[in-house]
This record gives sequence, C-alpha cells and structure tokens, in this order.
Amino acid sequence: MAFFVNTRKKISRFLKAFFRKRTSRLGIYGPPNAGKTTLANRIVRDWVGDAVGPVSEIPHETRRVRRKENITITGQNGSSVTFDIVDTPGVTTKIDYNEFMEYGLEKEEAIKRAREATEGVAEAMHWLREDIDGVIYVLDATQDPFQQVNIMLVGIIESRNLPVLIVANKTDLPDASPARIKSAFPQHPVIPVSGLEGTNVEELYEKMTEYFG
Repeated sequence: MAFFVNTRKKISRFLKAFFRKRTSRLGIYGPPNAGKTTLANRIVRDWVGDAVGPVSEIPHETRRVRRKENITITGQNGSSVTFDIVDTPGVTTKIDYNEFMEYGLEKEEAIKRAREATEGVAEAMHWLREDIDGVIYVLDATQDPFQQVNIMLVGIIESRNLPVLIVANKTDLPDASPARIKSAFPQHPVIPVSGLEGTNVEELYEKMTEYFG
C-alpha cells in the first residue's frame, strides 16, 4: 500500500513540475554596438552580481545568444518580476568582413567573424520568433533611429504582440538624443539610460516590473 501512495506522490510532483509555466524569457535586441551586452551586464550585476559576457568596440562582439537564468527585479512599490535574460547578437541587414578589417583584424579572422556574425543574426531571429516573451530594444541614442533594421525588428516584435520597452542608451555621450528615438517610436515607452554608467536604470527596472510582470 505504501508503495502505491509513494508512487502517486511522485507522479503528482512530476505533473506539477511538467505543467508549471516556465520562466519568461526577456530578449535584449537591437542593432550592433547599441550597447546591448553592456546593458545586460548592468542588469545582471545589479541583481545577481554576475555578468552575461564581454563587450568590445568592434561590431558583433556578441555572435551567439547568451542567457542568464532566474533574474528577479523588484520595483519601488514592491512588485517583482523573474525572467531569463537573453542577450542576442546585433541584428543588421548587411555584414561585410571589410568592416572588421577597419578595426585591425586580419582578413582571415575578419571573414571568420563575419560568418559567425551572420549565423548569430539568424539565431537571434529564431529566438525572437519562437522563444522570447518580452523585449528590451536597445538603441544608441547618438545614432539615427530611422534605420531599416530598427523598423523591421520593431515591426516583427509588434506582430508577435510582445511587450517591448525601448532603451535610448549611451546618454553619457554629449550628442545623445533620446527625444529623437521617442519621435521615431511614439507607440512604445522609451527609457533614456547609460548602461555603462548606470544612469537612470532605476526607471528602467520600475518599467520592467510593470511591463513584464
């Protein structure tokens, strides 16, 4: 009799675990060199004291999707949200190995990096279409937001009805213009931050608990 009771308990625990909703996956998206990994590192360090990956001034330093699990953020009102943070390669419509050679890479290494970057873009798009529950879309506030890749990506995010926060990053730079990004995407909240210095990330965290909770 005890065998059957224990067996039922084990089956019950298994079914509860099987049907439990998985942790939401929050994707960090945007064009190359927008500061996605810098912001992802900021979020992870602030809440779990870790990091997602290295950063570089060379485009496409992140060429594979990186994931950190079970990050819990708590807002000032006590509300919280737990998610897996997914740092993705920069998405672009064109990758040319000559671009990497301008940063001092040898031709062979530049070609290898361009190939890996192309594969990384495909991987990022697969995640966006299949496995992402919400998006932080990161833009360099010193750059023109009206670029084809931004219009395309935001359109895909909207077509999936995913909650999205747009981050106007690099506000520590003198020619940053978050207002230009707000005018480009008035349908979405735009949070100006410096992922590098941590400026205004508290507002971002507050919005994250509202949008992704």
